[in-house]
Amino acid sequence: MTSTVGPARGAGAVDTALTETVRRTGASIGAVYLLPPDAQVLRLDALCGAPAEFAGPWSRVPLAAPAPVAVAVREDRLVWVGSQQEMARSYPRTALALPYPLALAAAPITGTRRWGTLLLMWPADRPPRLTRREHGYVFSCCRRLARLMDEAYGSGEPYVPEDVPREVPLDTRRRATTPAQAAADFAERLPGGSCALDLEGRVTFLSSGGAELLGRDASALLGTLPWVSLPWLDDPTYEDRYRAAVISREPVSFTACRPPDRWLDFHLYPDAGGVSVRIVPTGAQQPPAPAPGRAPTSLAPARAGRLYQLMHLAAGLTEVVGVQDVVALVADQIMPAFGAQGLVLSEADSGRLRITGHRGYPVENVTRLDGLPLDTTLTPAGQALASGIPSFFADPEEMRRIYPEALVISGKQAWAFLPLIISGRPVGCCVLSYDRPHTFSSEERAVLTSLAGLIAQALDRARLYDTKQQLAHGLQQALLPHRLPAVAGLDVAARYLPATRGMDIGGDFYDLIRLGDTAAAAVIGDVQGHNVPAAALMGQVRTAVHAHATLGEPPDQVLSATNRLLDDLDPGLFSSCLYIHMDFARRQACLASAGHPPPLLRHPDGRTAPLDMSPGPLLGIDPEAVYPVTEIPFTAGQLLLFYTDGLVETPGTDFDDSVAELAGHLAAADDGDLDLLIDTLLARVRPESRRTDDIALLVLRSPRDEGRSSA
Repeated sequence: MTSTVGPARGAGAVDTALTETVRRTGASIGAVYLLPPDAQVLRLDALCGAPAEFAGPWSRVPLAAPAPVAVAVREDRLVWVGSQQEMARSYPRTALALPYPLALAAAPITGTRRWGTLLLMWPADRPPRLTRREHGYVFSCCRRLARLMDEAYGSGEPYVPEDVPREVPLDTRRRATTPAQAAADFAERLPGGSCALDLEGRVTFLSSGGAELLGRDASALLGTLPWVSLPWLDDPTYEDRYRAAVISREPVSFTACRPPDRWLDFHLYPDAGGVSVRIVPTGAQQPPAPAPGRAPTSLAPARAGRLYQLMHLAAGLTEVVGVQDVVALVADQIMPAFGAQGLVLSEADSGRLRITGHRGYPVENVTRLDGLPLDTTLTPAGQALASGIPSFFADPEEMRRIYPEALVISGKQAWAFLPLIISGRPVGCCVLSYDRPHTFSSEERAVLTSLAGLIAQALDRARLYDTKQQLAHGLQQALLPHRLPAVAGLDVAARYLPATRGMDIGGDFYDLIRLGDTAAAAVIGDVQGHNVPAAALMGQVRTAVHAHATLGEPPDQVLSATNRLLDDLDPGLFSSCLYIHMDFARRQACLASAGHPPPLLRHPDGRTAPLDMSPGPLLGIDPEAVYPVTEIPFTAGQLLLFYTDGLVETPGTDFDDSVAELAGHLAAADDGDLDLLIDTLLARVRPESRRTDDIALLVLRSPRDEGRSSA
């Protein structure tokens, strides 16, 4: 008769199998991960020996993840990790989520299909290998769990993991349910303690001496979390020490200051039922160690420091823009943080490693390494990228055994090869090197491996940004004139500057058109927006103006014809435009404006003011619009400055005031060299850090000397 396993009954059977296996193997923590049908994520179903809150970072594990629980079910084999060092070397991401000394086994639960994984953890002081008996218990439990899953599935009521993992008590006989029982457990664990916590961190017992040292009555602390009820313990470092004790099952200690200046030492002694805490004033005689030769660990300052360092560097990597920004940040912040003296950052390109940045290496050495195939034996970089596993070499001897030629090239003494991978796609490799031998701790390996993922993301974004910038720059250069034509009787200079944020492309444009020997035309305009559609329309407007200008049409007709073209195209964008026709024989100029800011006219004596003219509407609004023409004398020494609104518009500032300020700067500037004149105006009016819009400038001057001309 086939048994039916409903959710409630199934959960009880799973819990029983889990707790029995934990007890028989001597494990401190056990867990069952299940893989729902057609899912690609393992879900934590039951946890024994630790609070479910601890499992937050690893309650959901993608099936493709490089984690022991995923590898076990994916490859249908037992995964054994005997130490934290081995964890950091083989599974660095898991080491970051579990930065505690421990041993770990993950075994597949396989029946009619892959059901999930059984996970067991032990304190780090256990033997380095599973015994034959432990091995048998582990696989016996997996077969038992697989039968439960198979039977439930066959009955039509498949076992479904709960949304919130269950906390399974390891030994109900020892669970502290009353202060008296907590005190008894405390007395068994520690010779003269003062406080007891359950596995969730709540205070279950507090002696009078402990209450006096903490400065609170026991009644106010029982049932509370110390870092909640005692504000001076509200520091992630202290909570991390408690978590380390519960997960590693090893003694832990830390020091805290009770305001205003009372320093206290806390010694935590954990077991499967809770944590005993000894609180003594700093400097007092230390409590006896629970095991000969094993001192309580105190790693909180370094680990907390690494955490904050990682957060700081991660924040910096989110702010970089281009590839060289990534190189600079790694060189300026990550290298010093880990004491490295050398850096090589490379990208994967068509089966080769292209070096994008380096520090601490001679150029000739970098040149030799640039463009190497991924399967090269000169460096472990390709192998690390192909496998996705970081490589750490603490001294030249380690490197010499596998890559003897690498020593000759670099001359370094220790190396960290960090593959840069995003969703299984190789991006590049980051190599940190040292001038002296360097031992990489498990914590350092875990942090560097995590940083590699952040660097990969930043490098990929930066590479995409640089590609867009190159595309934008090429498009902008193609749409603007490569050089202005030489016109006899006219001095000319022009400049285009993109906004400091964006794609380095916009709708601002200018042009100079030669019309025979005695005439010329110039135009400046601004299409709405600074993106690809704006640039495309800008090219059409500039082409239309150029075509009608070469036909000899007057300014108003040039703008009217261009306006009708925009109406026919119906791009959904508008454009301002200012057009000038210059007759050098008559020393006269005619201008027409389509909603564009007025040009500035500077006389030979330095008097400068905006030109008084009546603009018509923007191009693309009214197909029947009329554009009034303004005629002015254009005599020797006169200078006209055409500009787009990006130069003068500032939020919160009156437009006329900004134009008047620009006129003042133009009047005071030296106009001997028109390019230097533009540099002066840009520096005074719109520094680079304040550019929020594109800027185009066009300067036209009738030479004081008739024989003088320039392009």
